[in-house]
Amino acid sequence: MKKLKIILAIAVLGFMSCEDVLDNTPGDSYNEAVIYSDIALTESLVFYNYNVTENWGMNFVDWWTRRIGIENASDECWFHWPTRSRYTNNYSTTTPSNMGFFRNTWPVYYRYIGAANNFLSKIDDSPVAADSPDEVAVLKGEMKYLRAVAYAQMINFWGGVPLVTEPYAFDADDFTVARASYEDCIDFIVSELDEAIALLPDGTRGGAEFGRVSKGACMALKSRMLLYAASAQHDPSESGAPRGPLYDYTKPSKWQDAANAAKALIDYGQYTLVPVTTSEEYHNMFLSPNSELIFARPYSPEFPNVPNDFNTLPDKAHSPVANGGWGLSNPTHNFVQDFKMANGMRIGDAGSGYDVNDIYANRELRFYANINYQGASFHGMELEYWSPFGNNSKDLLGNDGRHFALTGYNLRKFLDESITIDVTQSSNRPFPLARLPEIYLNYAEAQYMLGNEGEARTYASMVAERVGLPAITSSGSALLEDIKYERQMELFFEHHRYYDLRRWMDEDKMAENIVGVQWEKLTGGVLDPNGTLTMIGPNQIEERTFNKEDYYLPIPFDEVEKAGLIQNDGYTN
Repeated sequence: MKKLKIILAIAVLGFMSCEDVLDNTPGDSYNEAVIYSDIALTESLVFYNYNVTENWGMNFVDWWTRRIGIENASDECWFHWPTRSRYTNNYSTTTPSNMGFFRNTWPVYYRYIGAANNFLSKIDDSPVAADSPDEVAVLKGEMKYLRAVAYAQMINFWGGVPLVTEPYAFDADDFTVARASYEDCIDFIVSELDEAIALLPDGTRGGAEFGRVSKGACMALKSRMLLYAASAQHDPSESGAPRGPLYDYTKPSKWQDAANAAKALIDYGQYTLVPVTTSEEYHNMFLSPNSELIFARPYSPEFPNVPNDFNTLPDKAHSPVANGGWGLSNPTHNFVQDFKMANGMRIGDAGSGYDVNDIYANRELRFYANINYQGASFHGMELEYWSPFGNNSKDLLGNDGRHFALTGYNLRKFLDESITIDVTQSSNRPFPLARLPEIYLNYAEAQYMLGNEGEARTYASMVAERVGLPAITSSGSALLEDIKYERQMELFFEHHRYYDLRRWMDEDKMAENIVGVQWEKLTGGVLDPNGTLTMIGPNQIEERTFNKEDYYLPIPFDEVEKAGLIQNDGYTN
């Protein structure tokens, strides 16, 4: 097997300087001896590695990816900007030399892995470990979790990757390591998480520690990764996706393992669903910490030290232009039409009550909480998407209309109507990295695959009934579709859909062309601001394709060139 040459002198004196890691005054500097002698400095080193976790954006590496997320690479949203082609995987144009918004992902994750390796290799023998053993044990647990996060994301994108667990100096040119199998990577991640669980505190850490890793966060990631591994994308008996040790998971107990991991977190008893009766209550649930939030990335200029400003929050990035936003991630009409009616029926079902002349009436609660649409009330105003005079019309912007919602929709989820965009912030709003509904749905899916449909219905129904939908009574393939529906709508814009569609091998959805709707006011077929509001469309706004190689990203050319790393199936260097 060809090997990857990895040069990983990445940590305090490598990937990041001390000034990067620590909030120092000008002129200050620290060496490792000082850092590992002072618990506050050691904590700061760990805090920087929290940047490996997700936020509303994909990562903190590029200007764009601090503000927009991976939802635009699925059917959830369409990136509304002239440079939208940077999501190259939507068009099967990704190459090792042209990776669009994914271009820096591989090296950045290894930088965080290197920082974790350096820390874990030094911390046990450090003065701070002798002086503050309890605090250091927790920091070790946090760093193990954060290293597991990096590897989890890498194998989601690439399949098996080189497992590097020791630090290496910049001049270690002779160091090589092969890509590990996908199964070995899963085993390593689970082992890391189990070790972290033994070191970390219970529950969701509150107060000044909100946003730091707990046992529950580790259990949630373990549940997610075992579910992913058990899925069709990694099943060697399924055709259509790349196959072989770099991609396959062969354990006969895989669905039971996934079920057990989810149930362990459910039985842990630290989290409960938040009861809601209205779309407003559901929407507000995402604006502050609550009882179902297992782990979250808090918005804070202090923790950890990353570029934060008004437009890295979702309000500026995703609010309608009428409210001062950029509307960068437009929910698609494809996705909007998947929302059920309030009675739990699909819009195409006979007797659903769907009205083609009033398409947004009587939809399920999460539609109104998550989507801004024609006629919705937002920030005290009625949103109007009709052209050329509506308050979200490109003609009123005086430019090329790049902020106009071409799909006919804007995001509502996570947006805080109590703030003034560009003026105030809502500092308590977290980005959820794990919530209890995901764990219920992980368990439901695993139980379905084990043939335990009653148990699957029970836990999927908990999620559906919480938002006012009827209990799930389906069976067979219809039950699986109901479980998938709950994941689709409950976890909207939380960075799940991209991975779910791939692990389910739902190629029809991944290759589905994106459509939107627009609105006009017409009198006798002529534009008239006093005319009748008329929906135009659905109109195709983006053609998408999906090929076998698109299940995974290519290894970046620069990384392959170092030592001839085996490239993923379907790509040439």
